[in-house]
Amino acid sequence: MSQTSPTPRTALVTGSAGFIGYFTCTRLLEDGFRVIGLDAMTDYYDVALKQRRQSMLLQNPNFRAINDAVETPGLLMGLFATEKPDVVIHLAAQAGVRYSIENPRSYLESNIVGTFELLEAARAHPPQHMLLASTSSVYGANTEMPYTETDRADHQMSFYAATKKATENMAHSYAHLFGLPVTMFRFFTVYGPWGRPDMALFKFTKAILNGDPIDVYNYGDMKRDFTYVEDLVQGIRLLIDTPPVRPMDGVVPEGDSLSPVAPWRVVNIGNSDAVQLTDFIAAIEAATGRTATRNLMPMQAGDVPATWANADLLRSLTGYAPQTRVPEGVAKFVAWYRDYYAV
Repeated sequence: MSQTSPTPRTALVTGSAGFIGYFTCTRLLEDGFRVIGLDAMTDYYDVALKQRRQSMLLQNPNFRAINDAVETPGLLMGLFATEKPDVVIHLAAQAGVRYSIENPRSYLESNIVGTFELLEAARAHPPQHMLLASTSSVYGANTEMPYTETDRADHQMSFYAATKKATENMAHSYAHLFGLPVTMFRFFTVYGPWGRPDMALFKFTKAILNGDPIDVYNYGDMKRDFTYVEDLVQGIRLLIDTPPVRPMDGVVPEGDSLSPVAPWRVVNIGNSDAVQLTDFIAAIEAATGRTATRNLMPMQAGDVPATWANADLLRSLTGYAPQTRVPEGVAKFVAWYRDYYAV
């Protein structure tokens, strides 16, 4: 008797041609998912990089690309109706702290309106689990570290962070009202091959290899919880199969960010290691074999001096904790950069 193979699960990934989106889609395809990728291919940074990522994904017959914006009225409603995704991973967003000072409206439209369109589509066609990207920036002015999901996050310091906190609250209301299982995950300074050109690692590597000076903010007195992209994606992948369940008695286990009134939870995905910016630069110098010329500058508006994740909840839910150390991850990025740009 021949056995029929199970129908693959369908995942909708927004922001699929982005840095994290590309690695997420690649992982899901490897795991046998059928993946619908939605990306607006905006020109916030070099579109050629996005096109190259998307072209690699399209080599897999189980990947379908749609180039449009999440905030396009009715687009997601139609996609949910026709594709009936089992899993939704919402990565599409206008990113970047500094750009949100120059162009706040793009954050309102992509992050707030786009997430609203997604939630409305999910309300009409409920998936089994929705995972929405948030950011460590929502912790804002908090000085207690490491950041824990149950900490209050009320004082965002950039409009970018404010829009991401708003999406957490919006998703909670839909989870409560319509029983939609939602996991919000907060990223901590993600880096790795195919990374964004507006991020420090890309800018520093490019400048150092060109012999140009690098701008080092807050005179180098900054700490970040640098998270290697494939570690982040492993966390996302494991969380897919860990949907939150509303506690019917309203009692939430100690240390869990689960809502007492909804199948909604927020999870940090970070390395649990606050690395000094000067040590990060030293890792780039080691990987490139060059010494950086540092242009020491004051702190930029909207930025924070440190981020550091408590990732205990991720570990308790999935058994996983990110492992990649900065020198190893930076070396992989530099090797990719040299290859991609033929340096």
